[in-house]
Amino acid sequence: MKGIILHGGHGTRLRPLTHTGPKQLLPIANKPMSEYCVESLKSAGITDIAIVVGGIGSQKVSDYYGNGEKFGVNFSYVQQNSPKGIAHAINLCKDFISNEKFVVFLGDNIMTKSIINAVKKFEISSIDALLFLCEVDNPSQFGVAEIIDKKIKKIVEKPKQPKSRFAVTGIYFFNPDIFDILSSLTPSSRNELEIVDALQIMIDSNKIIEFEMITEFWKDTGTPNDIITANAKILQTIKHNMPNDLSGIEFSGSISIGEGTTIQKNTKINGPVLIGKNCIIESTALIGPNTSIGDNCHISSCKIENSIVMSNCKITSNIHLKNSIIAFNSKILGKDPIIDYNTLLLGEGTSITL
Repeated sequence: MKGIILHGGHGTRLRPLTHTGPKQLLPIANKPMSEYCVESLKSAGITDIAIVVGGIGSQKVSDYYGNGEKFGVNFSYVQQNSPKGIAHAINLCKDFISNEKFVVFLGDNIMTKSIINAVKKFEISSIDALLFLCEVDNPSQFGVAEIIDKKIKKIVEKPKQPKSRFAVTGIYFFNPDIFDILSSLTPSSRNELEIVDALQIMIDSNKIIEFEMITEFWKDTGTPNDIITANAKILQTIKHNMPNDLSGIEFSGSISIGEGTTIQKNTKINGPVLIGKNCIIESTALIGPNTSIGDNCHISSCKIENSIVMSNCKITSNIHLKNSIIAFNSKILGKDPIIDYNTLLLGEGTSITL
């Protein structure tokens, strides 16, 4: 089997975080969210992977992933010149897939469920498609599967009155016959080729479509709150890794500290917290819970909780950050009295003085 990761789109709901690059490279627990898709595919033995790129900063994707050697896989890149939909993006990979079965990941999907058993099942079966579904509280924001007698009978995109709470997640298994259907699609009202339309054609043609339920964590990270929620969930899985010298550091919960990072005395860290390499955390800082800090950051005087601070940031202000995302190479400086921010979003390279 082969794999496809969709890495395009404009990420408009995540601006200003996506003004300079694709949303799928935004880090969750100090790792690009699309890297979790790579790891899921690799763990199931899928190492030939096409990455569909397009939109702002798409060159950053190949700059980060390269040919896949450092990830133990082989990457091919497919360019989608304009956002014409998931079905269009998959259809661009027809030559890459050839006559093999394949699995598609939307690069902004985070889940803790393994796909290993699903891959084994799909490889030896005669079914035409396998979908992952997840019961959600807000089904009207997703494609929704109507299930009767344990079979998918209909899929409706963002229904106003959903007939179930089973969202179609961004993980799809197909055999190569799907390309005949993709090639026959016409654009929807939003001028995209919709994967939901292709699936409904399969259903109406009595193709065999099975599904598995995700009962573990799954998140479509389309909004800042989604990213912060996913970050907190992944941080719950980190292994405790603190320096040997813990004198003068007040800490609780699971904490992981990268090589070369200095934690000064009288610092307070409430896990789960992940701090990258070569950081300086001064004694006036209070970090956590549910917080990740990237590499090469300088943190002092502030309190940061339930937030993401990406690499190469400097925060040396009396600021209290909560539910916030601070993008790469940003600075928050100043010595004014404590300022509370609930949901502060800073785009890459932003510098502010308080």
